[in-house]
Amino acid sequence: MKVVERNIYQIYPLGAVGAPFENDFKLEHRILHLISPEWLKHYKKLRVNTILLNPVFQSTSHGYNTIDFHTVDQRLGTVEDLQLVCQTLHNQDLHVLFDGVFNHVGRDFSQFQDVLKRRRLSEYKDWFMIDFDGNNSYDDHLRYENWEGHDELVRLNLKNPKVREFIFDVIDEWIDLYHIDGLRLDVAYCLDQDFLRYLHHHVKQKNRHFFLLGETLHGDYNQWMNNNMLDSVTNYECYKGLHSSFNTRNFFEIMYSFNRQFGKEPWCLYTGKHPLSFVDNHDVNRIASILEKKEWLPLIYAMLYAMPGIPSVYYGSEWGIEGVKNYNDTSLRPYIEKPEWNELCDLISVLNRMRHLHLELVYGDYTQIALSNLYCIFERAYQGKAIWACFNIKDEPMDIPVNSTKDGINLFTDEVEKIPGFVHMEPNSFKFIFFRYF
Repeated sequence: MKVVERNIYQIYPLGAVGAPFENDFKLEHRILHLISPEWLKHYKKLRVNTILLNPVFQSTSHGYNTIDFHTVDQRLGTVEDLQLVCQTLHNQDLHVLFDGVFNHVGRDFSQFQDVLKRRRLSEYKDWFMIDFDGNNSYDDHLRYENWEGHDELVRLNLKNPKVREFIFDVIDEWIDLYHIDGLRLDVAYCLDQDFLRYLHHHVKQKNRHFFLLGETLHGDYNQWMNNNMLDSVTNYECYKGLHSSFNTRNFFEIMYSFNRQFGKEPWCLYTGKHPLSFVDNHDVNRIASILEKKEWLPLIYAMLYAMPGIPSVYYGSEWGIEGVKNYNDTSLRPYIEKPEWNELCDLISVLNRMRHLHLELVYGDYTQIALSNLYCIFERAYQGKAIWACFNIKDEPMDIPVNSTKDGINLFTDEVEKIPGFVHMEPNSFKFIFFRYF
């Protein structure tokens, strides 16, 4: 599968299977819950093709303070359990991505513990960036670089060839044992860019379709998303613009970002590239808790799938569960005994199918057709075919003026869509109109 043709279903396993937040180091085979008949049926019915698993290896608590990259977190199960999960997902024609947490480790990581014990005599002292004349909040009588001020997360020295070799051996092991199809790179915006280049070369030699996705926040994503580093990055600019445009009733915001990123002008940033699109994930409030009007949930998911990029859906949000950040983010990462199904799930399933059938939604260029605060239309065109994505958040019907009288097909009804110089929209509605230009 080409990386751009993915649609991603993101699961935070430690939460989804009901593991305790703090690692009690008691072996439980909870991860098998993700391949229960109910979940397997759900993935298939939703028509996703890629499962992203957030951290699954031994950690102190939330998964991002890794203790051991080789050992499956005991709260989740064993190596054999994880192998069975990956094999079962692959047998269902699902690709599997792991979360690669390589910027930092937990304080209980054995190499760091060796440094604390042996100090300057440790063979691992250069695995980290340490000032032996300093101190830290744990009173270790040494200072080390951490992640964004959190002393519990010890930053790795990715410029050290031995550290790179260690990480690449870990990735090779994951590929050999679990046959993973790619990685999400945690806090990729912090990772040494030479490390990313070495990583790209290493994995693409093994599998040119191996998917490298990086977590990035702001700035020019081309720093990381390019032919020598990452295939895709998280599009936080559009994440914010999506829900903000609905809540402030101002489509100018998101359409400005779409054109800035994907338009045809020479200064547009990511034209022809495919960042990851999302409306929520394991780090931010659930979209159902953000949108002022729940009736906009179908509209924002339709816009997510219509915009350029690789769409990602976070487990549970497809049926509209809510969640607001708390001190350890457990409210965003709940246990789900079994998946639910409703009309929003129906829509996302249809959108996934459309993306498979209409490559305009995958490879199509971007053109703005019509815009006001309360409505917008944009086009995705590819190889003589095009789709207009049309949205109206007014509480009344709207005829959106357009410079066209060419009739199309409504992809949700399969009926002819008459366009006599305007597109008719019902209140708080969306539609995709298909055209064949030649």
